[in-house]
Amino acid sequence: MPRLLHPSAAHVADTLIARGHHGVIVSRPVARNAAEVAAALGVDVGSVVDARVFLLDDEPVLLLVSGTHAVDIAATGERLQGTLVPAPPDVAAEVTGQPLDAVAPLGHPTNLPTYLDEKLAEFPDLWASAGHPETVFRTTFPELLRVTAGLAVDVGKPGPLSEHNPG
Repeated sequence: MPRLLHPSAAHVADTLIARGHHGVIVSRPVARNAAEVAAALGVDVGSVVDARVFLLDDEPVLLLVSGTHAVDIAATGERLQGTLVPAPPDVAAEVTGQPLDAVAPLGHPTNLPTYLDEKLAEFPDLWASAGHPETVFRTTFPELLRVTAGLAVDVGKPGPLSEHNPG
C-alpha cells in the first residue's frame, strides 16, 4: 500500500506542480539541522535549503539560505533596504502554515517576499523541505527562483552550520 503524504507536504507538492515543477516529494528521516539532512540524503550540506522567516521593517519575508551559511542580519537588512530581524516563532508559524522545523520555500497561506542566498547557485541540485519534517524535494537554483518568484541576494557570511532545521 502506498504511503500517503502528510497534508502539508501534499499541499507543497500541489503548489510545485501548479508552478511547473515536477512536484516529486521524497521521504527522509527526521533531522535536526542541515548537516543531518545532507548526511541522510548523501549530498553536500551547502545544497540543503534552510527556509527562515524574518521581519523586514515589521513585514514577514522568507530567506532561503544555504546550509553552510549564517545570515548576516545587519548586512542583509541593508541590502534589502530595511531593518531585518528574526520573526518570532508564532509569526513564522502563522505566515507559513507549516511546522517551524520543516518550512518549505512555498505553499504558504500568502506569498511571502522571498530571497535566495546567492551561495545556493553554486550547487547543481538543491534540497528543500516539503512542509513536513520527513519530506524534501529536489530542485535547482534557477527553478527555485522561478517557483518562489524570489530574488537572489548575498545574505552574509559563511558561518557555523545552521542549528535551525532546513525548511
